[in-house]
Amino acid sequence: MCLVSLLVAVLAVPSLAEEGANVAAVEVEGLERTVASYVTGALSTKVGQPLSYEKLDRDRDAIYDLGFYETVDYRVEEVPEGVRVVFTVKENPVVQALRFKGNVAYREEELKALCFTSPGNIFNRTFFRNDLQRITDKYRKDGYVMMRVQDVEVKDGVVEVTILEPRVGEVVIQGNKKTKDYVIRRELKLKKGDLFNATVLRHSLNRLQAKGYFEDISVGFEPTEDPVVMDLILTVEEAKTGKLGLSVGHGSQSGWSGGLSYSDSNWQGLGTNLSAGFELGDNEQYWVYYSQPYMDQDTYSWNAGVYKRKWTDYDYYDENNNWRFTYDQEKIGAYVGAGRKFRGNDQLSWFVTLDWHKVENTVTSGDSNRTPEERREMEDGKNFSVTASLTRNTMDPYLSYPKGDVETVNFEKGFSSLGGDWDYTKYWLEARFYTPLKKLMDYLDFGSKSEDNPVLLALRARAGWGSGDIPWGEMYLVGGTSTLRGYKDNRFRGEEMLLFNAELRLPVEDNFSLVFFYDAGKAWKKSDGEGMDLSDLVQSRGIGIRVKTPLGNLRLDYAQGDDETRTHFGFGDMF
Repeated sequence: MCLVSLLVAVLAVPSLAEEGANVAAVEVEGLERTVASYVTGALSTKVGQPLSYEKLDRDRDAIYDLGFYETVDYRVEEVPEGVRVVFTVKENPVVQALRFKGNVAYREEELKALCFTSPGNIFNRTFFRNDLQRITDKYRKDGYVMMRVQDVEVKDGVVEVTILEPRVGEVVIQGNKKTKDYVIRRELKLKKGDLFNATVLRHSLNRLQAKGYFEDISVGFEPTEDPVVMDLILTVEEAKTGKLGLSVGHGSQSGWSGGLSYSDSNWQGLGTNLSAGFELGDNEQYWVYYSQPYMDQDTYSWNAGVYKRKWTDYDYYDENNNWRFTYDQEKIGAYVGAGRKFRGNDQLSWFVTLDWHKVENTVTSGDSNRTPEERREMEDGKNFSVTASLTRNTMDPYLSYPKGDVETVNFEKGFSSLGGDWDYTKYWLEARFYTPLKKLMDYLDFGSKSEDNPVLLALRARAGWGSGDIPWGEMYLVGGTSTLRGYKDNRFRGEEMLLFNAELRLPVEDNFSLVFFYDAGKAWKKSDGEGMDLSDLVQSRGIGIRVKTPLGNLRLDYAQGDDETRTHFGFGDMF
């Protein structure tokens, strides 16, 4: 070809439209299931504006970011009015199926419910990215913080997501010299092979710390050859659990008193409790107590103890709160008990206690013309009883605050045939209920906002009945710090009993709470011709404070009863 012919051919090739040319039309090609207006709405290039290739590049990216398209490109064609811009797209396939692999914590249906992406709709990359974020957020909220989406594959309309859920490998315990490994392991709810859950681990460590066996607990992780498995390294620093106690007291009427005691909440590193001691003075007592508080389907909880107590100058009041006489009481006893959780249902457990004790009462002053009922109540004797309890406990073991309910059915039988002086039967029920009021926290302008210390509603109810010759010392007692605030300790005594307690616990700070409460209850003596009657219940209401200290939770309640106000002091929550 000659030079002239080549020059003519080059001049005949269309040239690229000039920057700034008038945009006469904007069109989209390749649409099948999406509409052009959805695409053009994302464009900055408009009809009638000057042509800008920088804008076209941005518009191409904006169309791609809509998520519906696999590829996006454009071309510019010259027309008499200026230029026509044509965007060409290739749509993503229609979703035929959504599948998950590797998920154990949640069923596939649960994960699909979090996804906008579903069969029959065109696959949208942006929507699906948000779907994966919702799935990740659910895992992390529930404690599976190490979960990750390992892979996403879209092929022939089938979307397959591979999820990686890390598991616990070996659980290595170090630093413990006294405490046995199994005592620590049974408090850890994460075992080898379990999915790693940070919430479960945190609450397990809180439970372990609350035992008081350790000054410090730290956790580390070590990778293994399997990227899905990691070893858990638990390092503990043991605390001194043995305590020697010395008490000295003086009263204007009772004189000097004092005692010595020893207790260990982790005797020989076995997680058992040992307590022994004595007190001398007008109130004299000696005791030895040993118990294993932990129970599961294979481990028995048990306790055993012996004691001797002597109280002097006890005042006896009649039903009208009139003083009748003063007496001394001596009590010697021993008990042993054991229980375990039911196999197949760890919410249910049983416990049986055998108790023997001897009581001697001596009237020292007052009206010698005592009524027959008063003489019966001051009667000496021996009591042998068997108490059986069945408990259903739905409390959440992973939380740092109580949530759930506990119901207990109790049966006690006194046997004269086994060496006792009384034959009687007692039945009583107790139910406790705890629920956090997290929505209420949003309306409060004060107080702790920690999820581990929410506003809490706590309820308790007791009801008891008895028949036979129930000894005075085994009757139901209502009144005082642990039952019916606003009344003297053991103000009401009888063979039948009702008690209701309600508390609204408001955390002000992590270690300080306010409590508003309402109590109602009473005990009735059949010998007085009384019987259980809801209209006869006495009531109290009041306010209290709770303070967490290194010595335990301090409790101070101010209660208004029907006749007087009382202040009650104690340790721990009342129920």
